[in-house]
Amino acid sequence: MAKPPITTHVLDLVNGKPASGVDVHLHQGDRLIADGTTNEDGRVESWSQDYSLATGKYRLVFNVEPWFAVRAVQSFYEDVQISFRVDDPEQHYHVPLLLSPFGYSTYRGS
Repeated sequence: MAKPPITTHVLDLVNGKPASGVDVHLHQGDRLIADGTTNEDGRVESWSQDYSLATGKYRLVFNVEPWFAVRAVQSFYEDVQISFRVDDPEQHYHVPLLLSPFGYSTYRGS
């Protein structure tokens, strides 16, 4: 199976472990194009639909409130939205999320 053009993974910074079971939505502009859930390694291995990249705006939405609630952890965030631009549809875009209940960080990975 080929790697999707956009990948992500979520790391729980409090416990120093991957965050499995986080629902993630991928949008192209305002249109939802795929959904996924992080696996035991905190990665979305496959999206609900195949898609191709085009130049433009994309957004990953991580539904973190339910993930924290299952763990009986109060979080400041309902969701985390990471917006980014695809300038070269031939490239791969990896967008990790480093997560804690009251803060997060992201970067363009490889």
